[in-house]
Amino acid sequence: MGITKEQVMPLLLGACPSFSERWEKHRAIYDDENLLYVDMGEFANHLVELYQSNEIREFPAVFKIIETLHLEGDDFVKEAGVIGILESIQNVAGNSGLGPELFVQYLRPESVKWWQQLNDFWNGEIHVVRVPMKDT
Repeated sequence: MGITKEQVMPLLLGACPSFSERWEKHRAIYDDENLLYVDMGEFANHLVELYQSNEIREFPAVFKIIETLHLEGDDFVKEAGVIGILESIQNVAGNSGLGPELFVQYLRPESVKWWQQLNDFWNGEIHVVRVPMKDT
């Protein structure tokens, strides 16, 4: 079955305790809604802010979890790992004046593969980022 969407944010919070306070504020806004892509976008903002503040001590654990989502997530989680978190990091970093590629150094092999596919998509080299589905 793999990692489910309900397990994702607890895993990310475990790897990134500095997100806890922001997470509580975020959850207060969205109440009990389970909007993983929105949650991951908020998490991506946090990661970019950490990088900007040179507070990167949690990055090894965070990017290990992101890799685990790609490798062990169910279909929804795998897709969310690409579109929800990697693409959000790229967008937030780019819109914050950082080069998104600054984050590549923290990625693990499977994450690098999907990061590059996102780049290929936005550069017009491929027409779609297609995450393989196994659970259907």
